[in-house]
Amino acid sequence: MLELEQVTVQYGKRPVLREISLSVAAGEVVTLIGANSAGKTTTLRVIMGLKELIAGAIRFDGVDVTRLSTVDRVRRGLALAPEGRQIFPKFTVEENLMMGGYHRPDRHRLDADIARTYEIFPRLAERRGQKAGSMSGGEQQMLAIGRALISRPRCLLLDEPTLGLAPIMVDEIERIVRQLAAENMTILLAEQNAAIALGIADRAYVLESGRISLHGQAAVLKETAEVRRFYLGA
Repeated sequence: MLELEQVTVQYGKRPVLREISLSVAAGEVVTLIGANSAGKTTTLRVIMGLKELIAGAIRFDGVDVTRLSTVDRVRRGLALAPEGRQIFPKFTVEENLMMGGYHRPDRHRLDADIARTYEIFPRLAERRGQKAGSMSGGEQQMLAIGRALISRPRCLLLDEPTLGLAPIMVDEIERIVRQLAAENMTILLAEQNAAIALGIADRAYVLESGRISLHGQAAVLKETAEVRRFYLGA
């Protein structure tokens, strides 16, 4: 469904991604793990057209989307729940969810999708009229994921969904991602918490200084000495 081929990205003259190639099949959960500044967020941003690449190609459903706008990529079925959540703090929960459907042709008929989102995230249903900026970090993360789902993505990109959350909220976000995976949502997950990421994913890529150093089945990588030493604290 999603394929990056030899993608290279720079900030100024500094290379951030160096000829990375990866793929995500329909219904698959793939994770990117790596330390801070490894290039995980940049990878997701370039997939969404939020950062320009200088070489390589991005294909979605076999179509080259490298030069398409972010809006066109969303309309084709890509959606991002970004690092730091980036919700609209002065909007209510429900208004934030409605913004997720902004580029849908039926954006005035979102009731069923919002109701389904409240089923996945009961806590959001309890707070539907609350200003989003007054919620906890974990609740805001739920909202960021829910907002992305309202666009009806065929491939969901999750950028550091557990970053900075209390342990109880980390467990809740993990449960939600597992639920989406069980429903055959195609997911590309960038996550510092390698234990969670490798426990959820089918396959994994390890990013180091903008290059992919390892890739393979998540369960296999989880047992390698390098991953256990550097990412699992073993």
